[in-house]
Amino acid sequence: MRALGRHLLVEYHGCDPALLDRVDTIRAELTTAVTLAGATVVKDIVVHHFSPHGVTGVIVIAESHFSIHTWPEHGFAAVDLFTCGDALDPWAAFAHLQKALGAASHSVVEVRRGLLPEDPT
Repeated sequence: MRALGRHLLVEYHGCDPALLDRVDTIRAELTTAVTLAGATVVKDIVVHHFSPHGVTGVIVIAESHFSIHTWPEHGFAAVDLFTCGDALDPWAAFAHLQKALGAASHSVVEVRRGLLPEDPT
């Protein structure tokens, strides 16, 4: 089976709480992750800071989207890295964010989206 897209569902634990609560940091690191994956930005990133803490960021790419949701009080970030096609490398974005957020551990599941039968030609 071939897939139309790859979707990494990521949980980073033990992250630097201060980094997880900075809008500018989340914006910059998510943007860098897009670049490292080889994706094309369609719309500027939207980042929202919650009160009293936590940040959500979403960036639409031509090949789908990346998003992050942070809980600084738990040192936790949930990240979606969804890319369509075979040309992109969501794992490069994953590695960058792991390092940038100072994650002590992680869990990740790759879901192949839009499974199609192999092309017989």
